[in-house]
Amino acid sequence: MMRRGSGGPVCTRPAAAAAAIVAVVVGLGIRAMAPGSVAKYAGDALYTVLILALVVLVAPRSRPLAAAGAALAFSWAVEFLQLTGAPAELSGRSVVARLVLGSTFNPPDLLWYAVGAVVGGLAHASFARRPGPPCPSASARG
Repeated sequence: MMRRGSGGPVCTRPAAAAAAIVAVVVGLGIRAMAPGSVAKYAGDALYTVLILALVVLVAPRSRPLAAAGAALAFSWAVEFLQLTGAPAELSGRSVVARLVLGSTFNPPDLLWYAVGAVVGGLAHASFARRPGPPCPSASARG
């Protein structure tokens, strides 16, 4: 999506892709460097930030509140799915499943997902109001 501001159109998809990459890199960095609970709960918040970035990547015209709500709903759905035991079984077979689905329901995770949704939603709202560098037009790409 392109939004008009005083500085010209802003490219939303590249910014969302960059935000997703940053969320993954920061999350993995925190996981490697921070102590247990700090890494876990920061990871929970960043998980929701990542989901929000992916929502915006897929639906660049989504409003910040809607994108944050969708990311929070997805994060909570995954957490509640852990009550079934299916994610634990899949996580035992796949590192990717463990990173995406987790394995064990933990009620405090629900709060940290909400923190990630709020922080990500505020960042998205801030970005949506800022003018940025011009997007390449479709005709310029050939």
